[in-house]
Amino acid sequence: MNQTQLIQERYIKVDSIDTRYWSAGRQGTATILLDGAGGSIEVWTDRIQALARHHRAIAFDMVGNGLSDKPAVTYSLDYQLQFLRTFLDTLGIERANFIGNSMGATIALKLAIESPERVKKLGLVSCFGLGREINIYDRLLAAFPVIANLIPLNRSVIKMVLNSCVCDPKSMPEEWVELGIQRFNLPGQKEALISLLTTNLDFWGVRREVFSSIVRQLDRIEAPTLIIWGKQDRITPVSHAYVASQKIRNSSLYVFDRCGHWAQVEHPEKFDRLVSNFLAY
Repeated sequence: MNQTQLIQERYIKVDSIDTRYWSAGRQGTATILLDGAGGSIEVWTDRIQALARHHRAIAFDMVGNGLSDKPAVTYSLDYQLQFLRTFLDTLGIERANFIGNSMGATIALKLAIESPERVKKLGLVSCFGLGREINIYDRLLAAFPVIANLIPLNRSVIKMVLNSCVCDPKSMPEEWVELGIQRFNLPGQKEALISLLTTNLDFWGVRREVFSSIVRQLDRIEAPTLIIWGKQDRITPVSHAYVASQKIRNSSLYVFDRCGHWAQVEHPEKFDRLVSNFLAY
C-alpha cells in the first residue's frame, strides 16, 4: 500500500477548539509530532509516513496553527501546554514519545519537566526557549505589533518567512509557498501569531521569564532525549543546543551542517534514521 494512503486526517474538539490531526501506523506507544509557531502538520508529511512503518504516529495543528481554531487568547507557553495535555486526554493517550520542532519542541519539553510520567522519549529539533537569542525579525515584530499587523502576508513575505527556516532555499518545496499564503491568511492567524510573539518575546529577544525557568529545570528531565539542530539555524542559534545537551542528563546531540531551523525538511533521510534508531531502543 502507498504510504500516503496510511495517513488519516481527522478533526476533534479539544475543549471547544476544533483541532486537525493526522494519524498513521500501527498500534502501540504513540509518537506525537509538534510543529512550531505559525506552522502546520504539512511540515511533517514525509516524516509521519516514515514513522508509520514501525510506530503509531500522530501530528496535529497546535491551537492557533494550521487548520485548527485560532481563538483570541494569550498564546503563552502554559496555555499551549494545557492544550497539549487536553489533546492527549481527548485521544486517551496517557504516555507517548514526543518529537517537536521550535516552539512545538518547547511545549513537549515543558511537558517532560512538569508531567514526566507522560513522556517516554523526547525529541527536540531546534527548540525555542533555551536562551534569550532569537532572530532579529521576530524581535522587531514582537516589539512593534502595530507594524506587524500592517505587513501584508503576500507571496514575497511568505517566501521570505519560509526561506528563513532553511539553510538552502532550494530545499523548500515550492508548493509550501502556496500553502503558506492560504494558511497565513486564514481568519485569526495573524492575530494569533502577534499574540504569540508579544507574549514570549520583546525587543531584546526571548523574555527572561519565559526561558529562565525552562533552563533552570532542564536537569529534571527523566526521559531519554534526542537533540537535533541545524548548524546554520538563523532563528534559534545552535549554541542553545549545547545548553540542552549539557543540562539534560540522558541526552544525545546531533548538529547537522548546511542546515537551518527545519532539519526534518533539509536532511530527511538522516533525520528519519536518527529518530528511528532513537525510538527503537
